[in-house]
Amino acid sequence: MAEPVLNTPPAGKRFMGLNLAGTAGAASMFAFYWACLAGILLQTFIPQMQPYLLTEFLNIPENKQGVVSGDLAFWGEVAIILMVGIWGTLSDRIGRRPIMVVGFLIMSVGVLLYPRSESYEGLLLARLVFAVGAAAFSVMLVTLIADYVADDSRGKATGMMGFFNGIGALITVMVLLRLPKIFQDAGQTPLQAGYSTYWIIFALTLLTGVWMWFGLAKRTGRLEQRASLLAQARQGLVAAKDKGIALAYGAAFVARGNLAIVGTFFALWLANYGTAELGMNRADALARAGLVIAVTQTAALLSAPLWGLLADRINRVSALNVTLLLAFLGYGGTWLIDDPFGGGMIVCCVLIGMSEVGCIVTSSVLIAQQSPARIRGAVIGLFNLFGAIGILVATKVGGVLFDAWREAAPFIIFGCLALVVLFWGLAVRAKVVPAEEASAA
Repeated sequence: MAEPVLNTPPAGKRFMGLNLAGTAGAASMFAFYWACLAGILLQTFIPQMQPYLLTEFLNIPENKQGVVSGDLAFWGEVAIILMVGIWGTLSDRIGRRPIMVVGFLIMSVGVLLYPRSESYEGLLLARLVFAVGAAAFSVMLVTLIADYVADDSRGKATGMMGFFNGIGALITVMVLLRLPKIFQDAGQTPLQAGYSTYWIIFALTLLTGVWMWFGLAKRTGRLEQRASLLAQARQGLVAAKDKGIALAYGAAFVARGNLAIVGTFFALWLANYGTAELGMNRADALARAGLVIAVTQTAALLSAPLWGLLADRINRVSALNVTLLLAFLGYGGTWLIDDPFGGGMIVCCVLIGMSEVGCIVTSSVLIAQQSPARIRGAVIGLFNLFGAIGILVATKVGGVLFDAWREAAPFIIFGCLALVVLFWGLAVRAKVVPAEEASAA
């Protein structure tokens, strides 16, 4: 039996200072924030572990790993583009909880397939399977924030989401990327160390999916429409007539592209530098890269709640514009970096981490503010679709330029794109009217 969805008026419940809506309670919020942590942990682990997999499992030369990494991420995003609209509109019909559960279960299958890949084609299959599950997870994150939390607390709630995302990413770079070295130091071969690492991630993913079934709210309100999936997807496109929704779609393109660049190319850039310039083996280079990336994730972790608070206290387009400015400075600043282990990179890492999570938090709050409740799943599905397109461009174009031009190329490109969307945001700031105010008018 389908689970009714969509919001009811706030029920007066509170969780860690948040005003909740619908039937959400403490158990639902605990499960939701664990999903935030675990999902981003997975989405950062898969690409950042990839340099080890390409070297130790498939013996792909380092000078070709940029294109290979970009291609894998590209086709993964094609799968996400095909699925985000389906997951979003399907969640409006059968409920959010089943979609989140299925998302984690599918991702667990992808994790299981990764180390068993004996060729590029096998690795591509694993990436596609993982991407289908990741699409469901990504859509449900923003949708559940809108369902579970009253509008006056959504900025803070989204900031907390970014905080738990940051913890997940930090666990990846500080713990998970070091597992191959730990297992090798314990006597395992590089292949055995890789298998052991992926088994741990598989178990974590599977258990998280089970928790989602028992932890998330069974219902999120009253079913208000039964439009077809295609009709709901079309509604998401029509909704872009709202200047705030259109801007949020553009910001999603940049925000998710930024996230993909960090996940796909940061570890590869640093690991290649460590092996080529410093003479390290792959496991040691990846471990040292993790320490530098940890600066980025720590900056993201510490700033995430601040972005949420800012989004609740000032105009939400203005909050988004601030994060886009930092993105331009941080990503564009990599043009000046020669030594990715040097002090200049640390400054860029701080700005990248702050803007990375800031763009995601503020654009998510903006789309939740602007999306009508009756088609929220469809609108947020399209929001994630534009994010997926951003990732697709970042990984495909970035992968080619990473090998053909310079390692900082993907970062420079998206720094410039952040500047373009910043000008867009400045132009429409005064014209964006929150959905609830527009409805009342």
